[in-house]
Amino acid sequence: MLLESRSPFFRGMLESNMAEAQQGRFMVRDMLAPVVKAVLYFMYTDQLPEELEGANLEVAMAQHLLAAADLYQLTRLRRICERRLCESVDVETVATTLALAEQNHAEELKRVCLDFVSRNLAAVMQTDGYRHMTRSCPSLQAELLQVIASSNIAAPVAAGHERGHGSGHRGHGGQHVRRLEDGAEERRVRPRRNE
Repeated sequence: MLLESRSPFFRGMLESNMAEAQQGRFMVRDMLAPVVKAVLYFMYTDQLPEELEGANLEVAMAQHLLAAADLYQLTRLRRICERRLCESVDVETVATTLALAEQNHAEELKRVCLDFVSRNLAAVMQTDGYRHMTRSCPSLQAELLQVIASSNIAAPVAAGHERGHGSGHRGHGGQHVRRLEDGAEERRVRPRRNE
C-alpha cells in the first residue's frame, strides 16, 4: 500500500496484471544495495537517512539516487538530489552529472551543468566524465555549443552596457565616437547634408 501511494511507478505495476502484482514481489536490478536501501528508507519516511542528509549526501550517491528517483517517479527525492548536485558541481564531476541530468529529465540540473561546462570547457574536456558524456549523450555537445555561443554573444553586449554607452556614442558636433580595444577613441565625423 505505501509503495503504491508514494510512487506512480509502483502503483501502476501493483495495480496491473504484471507478475510482480500477482507474486507481491519486485526484483530490483541494476541498482547498488546502498541506493536501494536509501530509496526504501525515503519511501517509508519521506526523508533520507540521517547519514545522507545535507552535505553528507556525496555526489556519487546523489547521482545514483537521482536515477532511482526518476525511475520510480519520486518527485521529492528528485528535487533533493538535483539541489545537492547543483550545489556541488565541479570540474571532475560536472560532465557525468550533465549526462545523468539529460538521461533522467533533470532540467534545472542540466542548465546549471551546461553553464558550468561552458565557463570551464578546457578543464572539463580533460576528464573521463567528459569522454563518457560525449559517448552516452552526443546531443549534449550541440547544446553545449549553443550555450557557449549565446554566452559569447551576450558578453560583448553586457560589456558595452557596463561602459554606459555601448561600443559607441555620439560626441559633440555629430561626431561618432567609438572606443577601441586599447582604450583609444576613434572619431568619425558625419558629413553635412546640403540644405
